[in-house]
Amino acid sequence: MSGKRLEFTEHDEAGNVTATYISSPENSEGMSRVDVILPEKTKSVGQRLLDVFLPVGYPHSVTDDYIEYQIYDSLQAFSSSIAGLLSSRAVLSSVGVGDSSASPTAALLLSILQESAGRIATILFAHRFGTSLEPECKMYRLLADVLNDFAFVLDCLSPAFPKPVRIVVLSFSSVLRALCGVAAGSAKASLSAHFARWGNLGELNAKDSSQETVISLMGMLAGSLVVSWVTSQTATWAALILLLSIHLETNRRAVRSVSMRTLNRQRATLVYHQLRQGRVPKPEDVSSRERIFEKDGILRGAQGETIGWCSFQSSIKRLFEYQKVQEHSTTGSFSVDAQFLAKLMKTFEQERYIINITSAYNEPQCRFAIFLKQGATTLDCVSAWWRCLAVAEAEKAARGKAASDGASGSDRHLMLLRETTVRAMQEKYIGDLTAAGWDLEGNALETRSSMRMTTSG
Repeated sequence: MSGKRLEFTEHDEAGNVTATYISSPENSEGMSRVDVILPEKTKSVGQRLLDVFLPVGYPHSVTDDYIEYQIYDSLQAFSSSIAGLLSSRAVLSSVGVGDSSASPTAALLLSILQESAGRIATILFAHRFGTSLEPECKMYRLLADVLNDFAFVLDCLSPAFPKPVRIVVLSFSSVLRALCGVAAGSAKASLSAHFARWGNLGELNAKDSSQETVISLMGMLAGSLVVSWVTSQTATWAALILLLSIHLETNRRAVRSVSMRTLNRQRATLVYHQLRQGRVPKPEDVSSRERIFEKDGILRGAQGETIGWCSFQSSIKRLFEYQKVQEHSTTGSFSVDAQFLAKLMKTFEQERYIINITSAYNEPQCRFAIFLKQGATTLDCVSAWWRCLAVAEAEKAARGKAASDGASGSDRHLMLLRETTVRAMQEKYIGDLTAAGWDLEGNALETRSSMRMTTSG
């Protein structure tokens, strides 16, 4: 050991060499000199300052779309801070600042009313839309800022209303701001989970808070100059409209830059049409074609046209209600078409889901209801959604032929459900989709809580 030179290399979290330690052979006294060799290129002061606000190991510890999103997110936060100061000035005017007849008690009661309305709205919004916030996080992230900007506009309009109306306007503004907080917070958590590549979600959120703190501080400093210079109504509204336009556009660009890896309803539809053409799309390819605001449950064709509607059912009772023939009001029970129900169960006995077409045959577009069985996985949800797309396409193509065949609507629907399958396509491309970067374990197709069922007999 005494005749050997030992070398130790130090790396940072990203794998970059930060220092090399070389020990010389031992001398006669048993001592060894250690030389420290630093890399030729070291980080500048600016780079070290950026490290304070960027996740450890950047850019390797986050996804490729992280930095573009953060740039636009910082710009929107800056413009929002300035717009917030303009609206706050209007609110202070509404509650009586500068008015000798105004009562501090009245202002306090108004504040309590606003807080109460906002908190009630938060509870109701979270109950109704809580399960859809993660699957549609891009939409709700942008929607949150639309609601927030609308609240800014109402705040600036409030001084023009009589006092009784002013209370309603300010309370509604508080409700919108509360809804913004719920939607933005939940969507932001989902986006952070998407960005975190090394399981560094907590540290990424902490650094994001640091970024927001600095940007908000800069916005307040710039806003203090704006509110000092902008005093007239015309100038205030011109500045507000400009700031809100910048705010919404930078938010739109921010969510547009994100390439989510989970398959929600819209992305599952886009992937399906690409696979039908023999192409395996990457998340980035689908993101460029994705709509930020999309109708819930819509099925679109390859050209973007509406071909049907689909929903994951929250109760198994709906399966029987769709087949209901007669209702017994005295007992609360009802009669169903047993033969059709038996055929439907037989059609999907090998699947962990059941699809029922709920629309009449003469309707221009099919409506589907998906019922999940116990043990259904994300891939089963994707399979059910793709099967509805396939049936909707087949129904659209064969509508005229089915009418000439003289088949009844129910029989024709059963025939389409039985003959149309996507199992072969799914088995063929499942590995390719995973290799392309898609997360096939996170369930983003169910936007509401859905029950599971077991069948027997």
